[in-house]
Amino acid sequence: MAYNVLDISRYVINYSNEKDYGISNLKLQKILYFIQAYFLTNNKICFDEKIEAWDFGPVVPEAYHEFKQYGSGDIPTVESYLEFDPKDIWNTCRIEFDDSNIENRDKNMINEVVDKFRDYSATDLVTLTHRQSPWIDAYIPDKNNEITTEAIKEFFQ
Repeated sequence: MAYNVLDISRYVINYSNEKDYGISNLKLQKILYFIQAYFLTNNKICFDEKIEAWDFGPVVPEAYHEFKQYGSGDIPTVESYLEFDPKDIWNTCRIEFDDSNIENRDKNMINEVVDKFRDYSATDLVTLTHRQSPWIDAYIPDKNNEITTEAIKEFFQ
């Protein structure tokens, strides 16, 4: 079963802050890419949302748009978030974030990736992903092409 990328993002942000690593949106996008790669090499999918090849490397658009308000700064711990009803804008509610839907063994895999890249800057991770074929093969300026799970799995295995 795959998770929602926003739940994974919130978990990564909170874990990063708990460990005092800090994480910007740019770094979060690369971490999500590496988390998906790690899961794929273990014959699992972490999240179903597409990863796209943007100018600064791999990006999950849903996660990018959720956290873009923080610009290049670190994203604060997520204790709650707004859930919007697309059919009724007035039916918006605040939800307390709860990561209990993420299995412990999956949290451990996510933590391993976050820990591995804790000392890398967002710029380091952009440089790293720009040297990898999944991004290179998908990237066309201004196109936001998908980086397929097949391309990621093939590269990292």
